[in-house]
Amino acid sequence: MNIGNFYFISDNYFTDFPDDKLMTNKEVINGKAHGRPCYYTIKDNKTPFSWVIPISSQVAKYQRIYDDKVKKNGSCDTIHFGHVLGEMRAFLIQNMCPVTNEYISNQYINSSTGTPVVISKKLADEVEHKARKILRLHRRGIKLIFPDVSAIETALLAKIQQS
Repeated sequence: MNIGNFYFISDNYFTDFPDDKLMTNKEVINGKAHGRPCYYTIKDNKTPFSWVIPISSQVAKYQRIYDDKVKKNGSCDTIHFGHVLGEMRAFLIQNMCPVTNEYISNQYINSSTGTPVVISKKLADEVEHKARKILRLHRRGIKLIFPDVSAIETALLAKIQQS
């Protein structure tokens, strides 16, 4: 797994870590896996795994949530917006979760070029900065991430130690 790229998570992850706040894989449509959501990856320097941040095309929906949070709190670090393959997307930092390589099903590839999908360095820096801030707050007991990522971290560490 290359940090800063986009990946899809295998169904096994959602079986091994059942949590109704995780953004699970979309169902099969017309006999084909739908391949959503895809996740942007960042490295966690405190643990042996990466964190993945789902992106969404439902920009208007998340813009309303973002605007409400800014109005209420003055800022919002749990959602960020940026272009992926020329289209505006919402990076849902509030739904990020830890993952290891075994749970990655495949990389998000640009069908036009056959290369991995990437984002601008500026956008990558902004998303990573916000995600690290939210992760630091999480580790201090401030719940800003919807899934129970502490339980997932504990289970992932236990799996690694058993290996």
